Amino acid sequence: MNPTTRRWLKMLALPLAAVMVLGACSSSDDGDSAEGDGDSSAGTVNVSGSSTVAPISTRVAELWEESGSEATVNVDGPGTGDGFVLFCDGETDISDASRAIKEEEAAACEENGIEFIELKIAFDGISVLTNPDNTVECLSFTDLYALVGPESQGFANWEDAQDLATELGSDTTLPEGSLDITAPGEESGTYDSFIELALADTAEARLEEGKITEDQVETTRPDYQSSGDDNIIIQGIEGSPTSFGWVGFAFAEEAGDGVREIPIAAEVGGDCIAPSTETIADGTYPLSRPLFIYVSASAAEEAMATSNPSSERLARATLRVPGSSSTTSTSASPLIPPPPLRAARWTAPCAPGSAGAPRCPRPRGAGARRRRGAAPWPAAPPPAPARCRAPWW
Repeated sequence: MNPTTRRWLKMLALPLAAVMVLGACSSSDDGDSAEGDGDSSAGTVNVSGSSTVAPISTRVAELWEESGSEATVNVDGPGTGDGFVLFCDGETDISDASRAIKEEEAAACEENGIEFIELKIAFDGISVLTNPDNTVECLSFTDLYALVGPESQGFANWEDAQDLATELGSDTTLPEGSLDITAPGEESGTYDSFIELALADTAEARLEEGKITEDQVETTRPDYQSSGDDNIIIQGIEGSPTSFGWVGFAFAEEAGDGVREIPIAAEVGGDCIAPSTETIADGTYPLSRPLFIYVSASAAEEAMATSNPSSERLARATLRVPGSSSTTSTSASPLIPPPPLRAARWTAPCAPGSAGAPRCPRPRGAGARRRRGAAPWPAAPPPAPARCRAPWW
């Protein structure tokens, strides 16, 4: 694994692992090390949601197991929307998300008494893909709407979208060939993010012109092969010389030479920007987006009330990740870390003597905002036992 891949994964694994062991502090004042064989409390952490974020959660689960903990981390990636259904029903402890929680999802959590903490853990891009044999060189948001927006239903070939693209002001000459679309479905946060970033402005304008209905504004054409599995989407792109689709940047990068990422322009005649770690990090790539995890506040409170040496060992192991050389490859490796202090409420260990790190100030900025239904900000870190080693968020 190359150094850039290792660096991104290490930086991303840390906040998620720290959340998993929220408040997992030992009140014992003996000198046993976290790597020792002392008593451990078995338990289960259930994580579900975004398939884009799932590889990060999976790697952290591996670190938990490697730390010697008897606790179990179950990770599933059915999609952001399906993950929030489980989370707001109280069936999971952490929900991975490739978009922010929607108002109706937050309302469902509130109705069920589920309070949560939102953590922005990374920035990702959505890669628009085709087969390397395709001749298309660049697509604007207008072109994307013409190809996959609600008005493109029934377009079987790329050239079928030409008249609509031209009507919308595009100067792109679309290639000829079968328009074989394999892309995320409605259960996917990547689907929602793609609509919000690429299609929404054009759809709103078409609504005002009376070309589409209100129900069509936040949709794509329905007549394509959809999947919540990014690997199946990649296979679909590889299988047709004139394919079309989109996935998270990490999956596209890992796919190799079987797919090609199409440069994207936000406006007709604008600069065509290819996705990369640099263009996603600096925001110049038009299809950049944040990634999140949502933590059940009740699960966090339960961890804070429980002395759990097993969780303490995991905390120590994951807090060492930035200096580790044992991290293995994952398809989520190219994700971009967020600015410092914007990933969580409190980022330093919660008591003096915990690895010697000072407390950090309460984070500010987009990643620190509290959404409706989220647990309130604490006034200050609570009093901590002498050997508390877990982060306070």
